[in-house]
Amino acid sequence: MGSLSGVPGLGIRVRVVPEMAPSMLLLRGRMFRSFRVSASSSSPPSSTESIRVRFAPSPTGNLHVGGARTALFNYLFARSKGGKFVLRIEDTDLERSTKESEDALLRDLSWLGLDWDEGPGVGGNYGPYRQSERNALYNQYADKLLQTGHVYRCFCSNEEYSDLAASTASAKFIVSLGRLVIFLTFGGLNRIVIQELEKMKETAKMKQLPPVYNGKWASATEMEMQEELAKGTPYTYRFRVPKTGNLKIDDLIRGEVSTYADGNAAYLFCVLTGILYFRAEEHLPNTLRQALIYKALGLPMPRFAHVSLILAPDRSKLSKRHGATSVGQFKEMGFLPQAMVNYLALLGWGDGTENEFFTLDQLVDKFTIERVNKSGAIFDSAKLRWMNGQHLRSLPSEKLTKLIGERWKSTGIVTESSGSFVEEAVQLLKDGIDLITDADKAISSLLSYPLYSTLASYSNSLSKDDHRRPHILSLLHHEDFPEFSNQFSGVMLAQIDARILEGICHPESKPVLEDKLSEVAASLLIAYDRGEFNSALEEGNAGWQKWVKSFGKSLKRKGKSLFMPLRVLLTGKLHGPDMGAGLLLVFKAGKCGEVAPQSGLVTLDERFKILREVEWESFNKDNPTIEPASAVVAVSN
Repeated sequence: MGSLSGVPGLGIRVRVVPEMAPSMLLLRGRMFRSFRVSASSSSPPSSTESIRVRFAPSPTGNLHVGGARTALFNYLFARSKGGKFVLRIEDTDLERSTKESEDALLRDLSWLGLDWDEGPGVGGNYGPYRQSERNALYNQYADKLLQTGHVYRCFCSNEEYSDLAASTASAKFIVSLGRLVIFLTFGGLNRIVIQELEKMKETAKMKQLPPVYNGKWASATEMEMQEELAKGTPYTYRFRVPKTGNLKIDDLIRGEVSTYADGNAAYLFCVLTGILYFRAEEHLPNTLRQALIYKALGLPMPRFAHVSLILAPDRSKLSKRHGATSVGQFKEMGFLPQAMVNYLALLGWGDGTENEFFTLDQLVDKFTIERVNKSGAIFDSAKLRWMNGQHLRSLPSEKLTKLIGERWKSTGIVTESSGSFVEEAVQLLKDGIDLITDADKAISSLLSYPLYSTLASYSNSLSKDDHRRPHILSLLHHEDFPEFSNQFSGVMLAQIDARILEGICHPESKPVLEDKLSEVAASLLIAYDRGEFNSALEEGNAGWQKWVKSFGKSLKRKGKSLFMPLRVLLTGKLHGPDMGAGLLLVFKAGKCGEVAPQSGLVTLDERFKILREVEWESFNKDNPTIEPASAVVAVSN
């Protein structure tokens, strides 16, 4: 799996697998296509064959979701056939490869649950499992191709870049500099040379032809070659591509794929191992050319499967400009590994039913190459988020509570990750949590009391010249408001003023706030002062249910006419989880000691203090009689 490399028409990257391992499958990026130079079957490997699949990522950055999907398909195929999943690190780019990237890559694969049978940290019979450690093996195959006349030494170089050789520690990698291609040298020189291709490319461009190598050293005499070797001129190997002929492979996804040889391609070593390769669709042209290397070395042809690209919603190739694209990013955002695996599997595969939810074990049982489709798959972040929520809520209660509890403790919301408060809060809020990180917002909303900003939103329903508008906005300048402003809305007072004056408020506030809210508030304060409200909460849900029924009767209200005003006055919000359960949790939070001081908790006692100081006349000034919310609802129905 040594490698020399180039650009289309000038240097094609080809690798040779020195180890004569059992049949091996490689999965890399688009659906499967197998190129045939010698006869090869287009059918999947039989169950009697020893299956080996290989995933070979480059440790030059984060693991992209496209690479993760390729690794997943490799894994699923191997496990479904009782084969082995091999991981080999493609650290051929010494300039960009880093130990940090390799470690992150290994962590991401482990996080997804894609454990490998051979590779770094595991070992195996066909190592080493890093490209940079396999130079001696590749040199053997380079010598073999040289001896058989399939390759020749090319001494084309650009002296401007010759000083790069001194900074290179290993001889088996490629680098691209603009339109120049840097190749690896052989013969033990372990130096980089840059081919003298600039002039050739400029000439081809002027003639409106594709760039091709002019074969300068293909017909050089032995004496000319020895002269360059004696001078120590660095060189690269070029493959002698037939001038004519048809290259053909059978792709397990796309069927027969072929191209005609034109003698212009330069080949360098690439990984040639085993029986089947899953690789990206964009590697298809290289695969056809690489097939020549198999034939030249007398190696058995593997099967190929080129997987479709993962596309952005605009059908362009998914990239960083579209948002998060790496496994590590999604992990940090709070996605679950099982949700990521489930969603990635559906990008180009399905079991033929309407079912969209699979565990990793279920995917292993159902995965077949025949169900992998050819068209590009659209990456839908919204659907991934929704799917994550489904997986999250399907977790056993104990595991879900542990995950969210640990999250809340790590963010300073609770003092202990377990306990009755955490358990009850998770059960109450889980339906509104799609990502683990959503849990922070959910609990913060429950503990907060944004009454003033909710009351102020009423100004949205008033005309700009309405006399009540400035009175309502003045609520924002209440002496208690600055203390709670961050808890309520997360923005500063001046920003709230601006947003309200611009009319960015909740339209549902009007019928609720005009439904004699002050009368409900007055009765509620009486119930609190008498101790009736707190006593009811001390009795739990049964006490709350009994109290709210009695309270409604005393006001001759029921349904929305009762519960909407109560929700606003007790929670400070128009919407939220079950009001009774939420109030019971707030009541418990003020007493149990499990909620951290910096959580933003506004206790019930603090809420009634704020409620008591609201100037309700601001709403009633010049206000005509308005029907109760219940009547409005009845008419709308």
